[in-house]
Amino acid sequence: MRLRFLFGLALLLALCLTAQAAEPHWLRLDSSHFFVLTNADEQKGHDIAVRFEQMRDVFSQLLMRSRVNLSIPIDIIALKTDDDFSKLCPTAADSGIARGGFSLIGRDRAFFVLNLSRPESWQAVSYDFARLLLSYNYPPTQRWFDEGFAEYFASLQIENAQAKLGGDPEAAASNSQKSPGLSASSSFIDLLRGTTWNSLPDLFNTRIDVQYPRESGRHTLFFAQSWIVMHYLITQNKLPEIGTYLGLVANDNSSAGDAIQKAFGETSAQLNEQIKQHFQSLPGVGNTAAGANTSAIQSLVTTLPETVSVTRHEVLPFYAEASLAEMSLRVPEHREQARQQLESLVADKRTESAIAHHALGWDHMDRKDFDQARDEMSKALELDPKDGWAHYYQARMKYDEAVNQGQEVKGLANMMEDLHIVLDWKPEFGEAYDMLAWAQREGGGVHAATDSIQAALKLDPRNQNNRLELARIYLAGKNWDAATALLNALTSNSDSQIASAAKAYLHDLPMLMKYGVAPQPEKHPAAPAVATSTTHAPGSAANAAGSPSESDSDNNSDEPAEPKIDRRPILYLKAKLIAVDCSTPPAATLTVTSGAKTLKLHIPDYKSMALVGADQFSCDWKDQTVAVNYKASGAGSGDLVSLELR
Repeated sequence: MRLRFLFGLALLLALCLTAQAAEPHWLRLDSSHFFVLTNADEQKGHDIAVRFEQMRDVFSQLLMRSRVNLSIPIDIIALKTDDDFSKLCPTAADSGIARGGFSLIGRDRAFFVLNLSRPESWQAVSYDFARLLLSYNYPPTQRWFDEGFAEYFASLQIENAQAKLGGDPEAAASNSQKSPGLSASSSFIDLLRGTTWNSLPDLFNTRIDVQYPRESGRHTLFFAQSWIVMHYLITQNKLPEIGTYLGLVANDNSSAGDAIQKAFGETSAQLNEQIKQHFQSLPGVGNTAAGANTSAIQSLVTTLPETVSVTRHEVLPFYAEASLAEMSLRVPEHREQARQQLESLVADKRTESAIAHHALGWDHMDRKDFDQARDEMSKALELDPKDGWAHYYQARMKYDEAVNQGQEVKGLANMMEDLHIVLDWKPEFGEAYDMLAWAQREGGGVHAATDSIQAALKLDPRNQNNRLELARIYLAGKNWDAATALLNALTSNSDSQIASAAKAYLHDLPMLMKYGVAPQPEKHPAAPAVATSTTHAPGSAANAAGSPSESDSDNNSDEPAEPKIDRRPILYLKAKLIAVDCSTPPAATLTVTSGAKTLKLHIPDYKSMALVGADQFSCDWKDQTVAVNYKASGAGSGDLVSLELR
């Protein structure tokens, strides 16, 4: 009987071990800036975390950034087999998917999904990763710059701590295994060698609608020529000149040809010829090995793999399943199946999780079913009161209902509390700062709103809504000059809605200054963004500046006195800040130079001035590149309206 008992116990143990081995095994590996969810072994997950840390470091070196913002949360999912990967990836033929990866990048988070059965699968998403980092770490640029930089970055190869860039990114893609239905493509070098190039002004002025993340249709002259131009600029250390060029185009409205002449000291035709000569010197373009350009391949030393610290966490299978389904909701062809998976998980108390509930909540929110979404977020927070995504989505719903649907603001204090929890969880979340600034302004906290929008501008420099919100905050604080300068700049914005809203605010500004309220909607139908009603739509000019009391509105016979309006034009100048004189606080005087021109710019109170690019004013600034808006008061003097540190 004892032998039978021992035999039965051994058999039961074997069956349990077999069942456990069949159960998927998931790990989460956290590095300094990323986390990787994987069903592969720990070493492979660690290697992916290392590669993303190294890509971040290479980006920092290329653009000479001491700080790299990761302004939306990033999820990396690394899958062990082809079968695991194929169940989740989009069905469209794409060279990135064929190489082992795809990206899903939205307004609030980014997913990078990798197939670990393919060698160096991280390279399949390097282009999209570069585009993402550019969005949050570089001012708005022309399209050729972004595409050229991302293509150059996509050539990245890393071995241990040695990074190399400069090869043909399309050659790597064309040599990879193709998905069914994806036609083979030749390299950028082949395309450039066999096609007449566009002039640089034509290239720089190209405006195309390229899907992001990239599609297989990027094998065109525009992408190839953007790549070789950026190849030349980076390897010849000419990024400062291109920064000057972009500033001239964006701030001075210079033509491409004139800006090239001023920035590079030569005509666009001369610069184009130098780029063509650089192309001819690349290996494989027709030159001999002895005549090849040895600087064509750029070498950088990046982070040593053994110095990347990674923390290991075991993940229960149903948590991993919920995370995968949450990502799959964003893939249209998998959305219905993912929804069913999540509903099945929450229906069973043994597999219910906050992740599954807030994922279902996002799905309802995306379909404008806000009541169901709120219910799911509440259930998520019951299971995990610290669930950052549930807090974020609760705030997002309040914001969208108020701003996009014109509904009355509800639960403003709760919204701000949710956003503070989110920012404790993700301190670099630019969208959270943007919404917090809006909520603080709506609640009358102009100074707090200013701090929040400044943080949003740093973390998300290309988000033009942030600049419009800053203008609203200026209006709320009755900082008319700063508001006027910023709104004037926004009237020429490439986003037609931003430009239209800026024009509407400027149209309403005289009445806003005189009466404290903007015109009624029927008097100004072209500007719904700033129209007011008896309840004042959130974000309106009336709500931004504060509406008059009932007693004020009833006393129609006593109109306010005509305000004293400074009608001097606001001038713009890029300059070098030489010195700051704070000898009579809170007033200050800035000495700036631009070419042979020297200006003394007066600030009545530097504690309340409009400041971009720094947290607070400093009397110790000197030798700083700045942009100033000012009103001239004499030949070499003026009154400062706003200051931006570059």
